[in-house]
Amino acid sequence: MAHQEASDYPAPPEYGEFKKKMEKLTGIDLNAYKYQIHRRTHMLMQRWGMKTYEEYYRTIETRPEKLREFLDYLTINVTEFFRNASKWWEIRDTIIPGMYKELGHQRLRLWSAGCSTGEEPYSLAILAIETKISTPQPVLAADIDTGVIAKAQEGIYRTQQIASAPKEWVPRYFTALGNDTVQVKKEVKDKVKFKHMNLIKDKFDSGIDIILCRNVVIYFGQETKNTLYRKFLEALRPGGYLVTGATEQIFNHREIGFESAGSFLYRRPK
Repeated sequence: MAHQEASDYPAPPEYGEFKKKMEKLTGIDLNAYKYQIHRRTHMLMQRWGMKTYEEYYRTIETRPEKLREFLDYLTINVTEFFRNASKWWEIRDTIIPGMYKELGHQRLRLWSAGCSTGEEPYSLAILAIETKISTPQPVLAADIDTGVIAKAQEGIYRTQQIASAPKEWVPRYFTALGNDTVQVKKEVKDKVKFKHMNLIKDKFDSGIDIILCRNVVIYFGQETKNTLYRKFLEALRPGGYLVTGATEQIFNHREIGFESAGSFLYRRPK
C-alpha cells in the first residue's frame, strides 16, 4: 500500500489526522500516493516554517493562495501542448485512421483524464479538428483540482508551451495576446468540456474510444494504479485505447486485461 511506503519518512501521529482533514478539504487521499508525495508534503511544511500539522492545515484551509500552492507543489501542474510529440502524431496518423476503418464512421469519444491546466485536452481537440473527428460530445477533460480547471477554461498560455505544435497550426488555433502569451481560439474551446473528478473514487463513463492519462499516476502507489487502470479498462469500448505517459509503463497490463499496442499504448481487447 502507498501509505506503507511513506513510512520511510518519519512522521508523528498527527500526520495521520492531517491527511484525513486534507482528504475532506480537497478530495485528495494522500495515502494513495507513494513516498515522494509525502516527502513533498513535509518539505513544503518546512518551507513555510510551520511547527505543527494543525497550523499547517489551518493555513491551507483559510488561505486560498496557500491551498493553491499546496496543490501545485504536490501535483506538479506543468505541461505543454503536444507533449512528447511523437505520441501525438502516432495518434493522428495511425490510431485515429485505424479506428475510422474499423468502425466505419468518424464519431469518436475522447477523454483527457487528469487534464491539469488544459494543454492536453486542447491538444486533443485540435487533433480532433485536424483529423475530422465527428465527436458525439466535446472532449471530456477531468481533474480533481478545481483551480487548474478554472485556469484551463481561460485558455491562456505562454508562447513556449506551444513550441511542439506544427507552425501552421499556431495562427489557426491560437490568438496572440502579446507579452509572450497566446489564447486558445473559441473553435477549440468549444470542443472541450471540463469536469471536476476524483479519478480514484468517481464513476467513469463507458464506451470511450481514446483515454489519455499521462504524467498523472507517477506518484500513485501500485495498488492505486491497478485500481485506476481497471477502471479505465471498463470505461473503454472494446478496441479502445489508453495512452499513458512516457514514464508510466503498465508492466502488469495483461493481468489487468489490456493488450499492448505499442510503447505506452494499451488496448482493450475486442
